[in-house]
Amino acid sequence: MSETNDVGYDLVVVGTSWGGLAALRALVNGLPKSFGMAVTLVQHRHKDSDELLRTLLQERSELEVCEIEDKMPVEQGRVYLAPPDYHTLVERGHFSLSTEAPVRFSRPSIDVAFLSAADSYAHRAVGVVLTGANSDGSNGLRRIFDRGGLALIQDPVTAESPTMPASAVRSVPRARVMPLPELIRYLAVLPTAPQERHI
Repeated sequence: MSETNDVGYDLVVVGTSWGGLAALRALVNGLPKSFGMAVTLVQHRHKDSDELLRTLLQERSELEVCEIEDKMPVEQGRVYLAPPDYHTLVERGHFSLSTEAPVRFSRPSIDVAFLSAADSYAHRAVGVVLTGANSDGSNGLRRIFDRGGLALIQDPVTAESPTMPASAVRSVPRARVMPLPELIRYLAVLPTAPQERHI
């Protein structure tokens, strides 16, 4: 697999858990207003979480941050936040929400989002695993990589909680592994699919 697909990516899906707030705020702060891909953020959080996470991310982002609703269209240049107590599935052109059983004790599950993104967007998907205290995301990141997409992992040594990125490294040993600041800079300049293309 090449590091870029020479055509451009449509979608970035980011998974994180313990320590994720600081990592996500840094990530959205590092994406320029001109960033053209749709960005989906899956953060493990309590089922009764309110709008605070979206607000805290919007404070740092030049892109619009919105919480996903069922059947919401996937649009380039927006940041989408998986809602609490639902699995987020990325389908071609829109999101779906599911109340199926938690996966690895989590709903939303990072694996569910990654697997659906891989199946829907294949080589036009980018999967990113950040800090976290379990192994959620490893299987889904492998699927993204196997479908020709790009796999990025925060260097476990630099993560607030190294368990999740370390598990992802074991699952996808050929992924690009970088400290968070370097990962964000790399992501910010990846080629984007043409704006006129429906995603």
